[in-house]
Amino acid sequence: MKKNIPSILSILVILAILTFVYVTLKPQWVSKGEEALAEFSTDRALAHVKEIAQKPHYVGSANHEIVAQYIESELKELGLETSVQEGFTMSDWGNLVKSKNIMARIKGSNNTKALLLLSHYDSAPHSFSHGASDDASGVATILEGVRAFLYSKQQHKNDIIILFTDAEELGLNGAALFVTQHKWAKDVGLVINFEARGTSGPSYMLMETNSGNAELVKEFAAAKTTYPVSNSLMYSIYKMLPNDTDLTVFREQGDIQGFNFAFIDDHFNYHTQQDDLAHLNKTSLTHQGSYLMPLMKYFSNTDLNHAPTTEDFVYFTIPFTFINYPFAWVLPMTLIALGLFIFFIFIGKAKRIITFSEIFRGFVPLLIAIVVAGLITFLGWKIILQIYPQYNDLLNGFTYNGHAYIGAFVLLAIAICFAFYNKFSDSKVTMNHYVAPLFLWIVINGLLANSLKGAGFLIIPVYFGLFLFAAFVITQRTNLFISLLFSIPALLIIAPFIQMFPIGLGLKVLFGSAILTVLTFGLLLPVFGSFAKKGGWAILFFIASIGCFAWGGYTSGYENGKAKSNSLLYIYNADTNKAKWATYDVNLDDWTQKYLGQNPKDAVALNSLPLFSKYSSGFTYSADAPQITLAKPTIAFLQDSVRGNMRYLKIKITPSRNVNRYDIFADPKMTFNNFKANGVTTLGQKGTQLARNGAKILSYYVVNNEPLVMQFNIEAKTVFDMTLMESSFDLLTNPMLNVEPRSSWMMPTPFVLNNAVVIQEKIKPSKVILDIPATTIVPQDSTKVVKDSLIPTTVAPRI
Repeated sequence: MKKNIPSILSILVILAILTFVYVTLKPQWVSKGEEALAEFSTDRALAHVKEIAQKPHYVGSANHEIVAQYIESELKELGLETSVQEGFTMSDWGNLVKSKNIMARIKGSNNTKALLLLSHYDSAPHSFSHGASDDASGVATILEGVRAFLYSKQQHKNDIIILFTDAEELGLNGAALFVTQHKWAKDVGLVINFEARGTSGPSYMLMETNSGNAELVKEFAAAKTTYPVSNSLMYSIYKMLPNDTDLTVFREQGDIQGFNFAFIDDHFNYHTQQDDLAHLNKTSLTHQGSYLMPLMKYFSNTDLNHAPTTEDFVYFTIPFTFINYPFAWVLPMTLIALGLFIFFIFIGKAKRIITFSEIFRGFVPLLIAIVVAGLITFLGWKIILQIYPQYNDLLNGFTYNGHAYIGAFVLLAIAICFAFYNKFSDSKVTMNHYVAPLFLWIVINGLLANSLKGAGFLIIPVYFGLFLFAAFVITQRTNLFISLLFSIPALLIIAPFIQMFPIGLGLKVLFGSAILTVLTFGLLLPVFGSFAKKGGWAILFFIASIGCFAWGGYTSGYENGKAKSNSLLYIYNADTNKAKWATYDVNLDDWTQKYLGQNPKDAVALNSLPLFSKYSSGFTYSADAPQITLAKPTIAFLQDSVRGNMRYLKIKITPSRNVNRYDIFADPKMTFNNFKANGVTTLGQKGTQLARNGAKILSYYVVNNEPLVMQFNIEAKTVFDMTLMESSFDLLTNPMLNVEPRSSWMMPTPFVLNNAVVIQEKIKPSKVILDIPATTIVPQDSTKVVKDSLIPTTVAPRI
């Protein structure tokens, strides 16, 4: 038993360090409303979230305007002069919308460039999201932060612009409207943007810059935030992913740099009806506030007229500390580590305490553990998806019990490490076998030094391992306390990534966490290698892993608050006069089967015109649906003439019912030139030809039932082939369809067109008519027809 005491103590110390790391990632308290009025209060911020996130408030909804009015009134309550910017923009991927931005400006005493505080106030469409985290939390953070800043009468030199953008969820349209059309945009020197991609967890800082990040890194360090959580590897990975924020528009369209702050845990609530006040983690909101206050104080008094720099810095955080150094150090640090590694090996060889045969044997348990842990986790997760097919219902790839599976596979990887080191290694040769993980980590850092320099900080735990190895070579002795002490950097810097990767990228990358667990185990080998009964520890961790798997299975079902997502649409094809029910679901439930039946048909034919989906979801099943009376839109050709070899067209599509979205498709063979929709061209368009991918032309999100007007020219010999899909988000409220409400353990699938009544029809050329504005009464009942007052006129002869 005495032999096990050091092992038990070591495990307890490691668990204590990991707990400390986790606890200190963000504040673990909530600031109360009765606290000092000059300080950020989580309770006061939550009061704003409660007001904003009462109901879904996507663009075009009645609640969207209510939220806008609330934000305006709150800014005015702070004594600020508020202004509104409205206008159309069309994103690079064809999302057209009329945005309404809300802004205010606080004058500074000696402005250099303005500091802009940014967040969006619209919620995600289609999925009944209340937008509490994404992004009422961001709006509330800024409103409460500005209130505290003004109350403190903090002196500041720079102007502070407060911007609440619209239509971020549709295509960053509000940000694009501000950057490209508002006069204040040229005054902005730095942006601080608050976002959310989940409903809990620490808020991570991500920088966005077109040039080097050196100045931003230095300034962020100087601002001295209390709970910084960030690293340069995260942004290197972020840039590879299709996840943009409003700040991306500022960087790309305005060459304006800044900081993103977002919490990402509980990603399964992202863009769902579970993004409500009840699911928002209060300490995550506190963490946002802990960033804003020192940053606002610092950057409102700093010269923001920085010249662009090409220099980049590596940066990372450990509890309460932000560490950084130049990219230029990464390769030398790796080469120096390699030099020290070789030097200490030969010193050890000269002292006859290191043998090459044992060094080579040390690769056996390490490499086998990496391969076995990686393969078991990769295949194991696929098997779990077969056992629990419902996990595929969550498109974001992170299940409600995802943390249980992270724990299960990580514990299993540790058990595998102990098992193989028990078989192939002995405590007497631990330091000989420690050479293998040190060498592998140096190789990894050498590869990263050329391909992913943002990960350059991963060499630091290796240095502590080298120092530990050097102490053994010099003294020919090991000490468990010293081994634990020198293992702390690996626990502080590397271990958090084991959980962070699957949270950020989905459980499909769990095998990466397993491999990283083995590699981290290797760096801690001086501790684990000294354990007297590695076989017993392997069994213990295996049992703990089984416990986590069992818990995952026990919590695999759905319930209220952890709901199953499902989808249903009613699609009426006006050209064939047939109607269909359709779904994206792979696993049908009782609710969808009421409309699709027990044996639904394959819906491949409905995917000929693919609607946008973040995860490329297509319709899976369909069934015949009853026909109901729907008022089709009015399609009017305002211009259709030929000059030379070009055909010039202007088409107006006017809703005849309350609608929310138009999707326009065209034969990919059609080439569109000088394309405009509601008077605007695509942002960043180069040349006159409309760039597109596949059949889609645009998705127009309708506000106040305003019509869509497209004008363009095509080659005269081109066959005209365009299709319209008109959608209203009223499937559950349409009295003629009588669709039952979902059960409490169900929710609408996010990221796809859902809960919609759709009319699909070809856009057929017709007689050219003169567009005369008329007062149109929009019906409250979507089944009543409204006729567009357009007067026919003489058609100009084609040349």
